[in-house]
Amino acid sequence: MSYICGMWRSENWREELRGLLGVAWPLIVNNLSIAGIHTADAMMSGRLGAESLAAVAVGGSVWFFGFAFAMGTLMAISPIAARHYGAGNPELIGRYTRHGIYLAIFMALVVLFVGSRLVGPALTLVGIDPEFRELTTEYVQALILGAPAIFIFLALRFTNEGIGATKPIMYASVLSLVANIFLNYVLMFGHFGAPALGVVGCGYASAITMWLIMIVLVVYMMKSPAYRPLKIFTRIGHLHPEVFKEILMLGIPIAITITAEAGLFNAVSVLMGTRGASIAAAHQVAINFAMTAFMIPLALSSAITIRVGHALGAGNSQAARFSGAFGILVCAAFMSISATAMLLFRDAVVGLYTNDPSVTSIAITLLLAAAVFQIADGVQIGSAGALRGYKDTRFPMAINIFAYWVLAFPLAYLAAVTYKVAPVYTWGAFIVGLSVAAALLTWRFARLSRAELNLA
Repeated sequence: MSYICGMWRSENWREELRGLLGVAWPLIVNNLSIAGIHTADAMMSGRLGAESLAAVAVGGSVWFFGFAFAMGTLMAISPIAARHYGAGNPELIGRYTRHGIYLAIFMALVVLFVGSRLVGPALTLVGIDPEFRELTTEYVQALILGAPAIFIFLALRFTNEGIGATKPIMYASVLSLVANIFLNYVLMFGHFGAPALGVVGCGYASAITMWLIMIVLVVYMMKSPAYRPLKIFTRIGHLHPEVFKEILMLGIPIAITITAEAGLFNAVSVLMGTRGASIAAAHQVAINFAMTAFMIPLALSSAITIRVGHALGAGNSQAARFSGAFGILVCAAFMSISATAMLLFRDAVVGLYTNDPSVTSIAITLLLAAAVFQIADGVQIGSAGALRGYKDTRFPMAINIFAYWVLAFPLAYLAAVTYKVAPVYTWGAFIVGLSVAAALLTWRFARLSRAELNLA
């Protein structure tokens, strides 16, 4: 880490912190709003009982496999747009955005087909507890109705991120939080004359919210003069195969990388679903809070991608390297604070979700494990963001597959399914996978940024 220390002596880190946070803070609000939606879903479904909370946990995990893959693929737009923005090519940004929208629609159709036909049989195949299996299937089939909207939203979101226009994303996400909570209240519990649909109402509320924020962002971008140089909506129908190819060549490795990490967490949620409603619900409580904390370094990771991409687009390899290294340190620092909070306030946190004693005791233990892997989680997501700025996606993909699926998932499966030991041992797999990923991704960033600097 000596090269980082040298940067701290030679660069104005305060200026870099202002630049990083200037891009990141709207994304932090965005991510916390998204986390707030998941938290509200968990808390409100928890009031319906352990079975409903478990259905939201497992159903949300199933949905997230498709969502994460689409998000990762479309995330390629962010570093591409950042490079073209730094080089002063606005019309090319619009071209990539349009093709991202076309890909978003195609992927949404695939998700709708798979979700409507295969979710029930898949849950049966993996052995989800029959106590809440049908409820989970109904929840997912309601939720996926929002797939076309949220995927188009993602294409527009990553365009905004790439050009550093993160405030519109923030406003849309805050709107989504308010709308989702209100619609949950109406559709889950049957207020204002609506039927009480329970967990299925939660799924419909999320789907409606996805359509709402997509429409709001599209209208805003069509009306705002700031987007006119991009010409996003003026050349609909002009297809460029080479643009699809570049997005897919860059985006699919990102999608696999994200799906490898998020997929591990969601696969473990499914494994927990085989252990009964109490364990599945406790897992949902702990993972929901841990993922809420993760939203801040996740936003910082996107900001790091933008800072690195803008610097490289302007031909400044030294600034790109410093932005990446500094961003990784900021992610690690925040997650140190998060770990401390989990250790000190875990009892109070769990009490926000449930009063069920069997769920509470397990969830408190799982939060202890979460505190252990916080710093590693911050380092790995910060490093991944820096590498995306360099348009390096294949090597991180290989690292994540190795760390999460060659090492971590077999350990989780042995603990949860083969030996059925206490749930905290299953979470030990998270510690192993995240620690290995953090070490390897940081090494990759150090090596790649040094090589780029030598070439400059």
